[in-house]
Amino acid sequence: MNKTEMGSPTSGNYSSGLQNSGSESDERKRKRKESNRESARRSRMRKQKHLDDLTAQVAHLREENSRIVSGITVTTQKYVAIEAENSVLRAQFLELDQRLASLNEIVETAGGFWMEKGQGGGGGGGGGGGGYVSGGGGFYDGVNIGFYNQSLMASVPADVFNYCC
Repeated sequence: MNKTEMGSPTSGNYSSGLQNSGSESDERKRKRKESNRESARRSRMRKQKHLDDLTAQVAHLREENSRIVSGITVTTQKYVAIEAENSVLRAQFLELDQRLASLNEIVETAGGFWMEKGQGGGGGGGGGGGGYVSGGGGFYDGVNIGFYNQSLMASVPADVFNYCC
């Protein structure tokens, strides 16, 4: 039986056609509900997967953040240590620079004094007699000033060069 016969009012099967139509409609509703349920299930699964992915990403980012913070802490500690060493080295530099300036001043003063002695006590021709300039070694032969015997060694920690590059 075709559809026109089933639903035509002239045929005697009109009421049975409505019943068939109702059962087909029910079947379509049932299939649609089933399809909707399946679609909703897939949607929930996608949402759950997305949530799981985001949770994993948060855990990864927290771990990475923790590593970065640790690295910053270590770098800061090294910076503070190097800055302290630099401060010590600057102070030592200033001390040595002042000592050098003092020594240069002494050498200039003493040099002028010894030069006068050497020029004034010579026995002719620029050398000889009681002059301290003559004597082969020059200026330092007759000079024994305590500063020259003093060591100018700076106390630098042995590991100061370990921080380079």
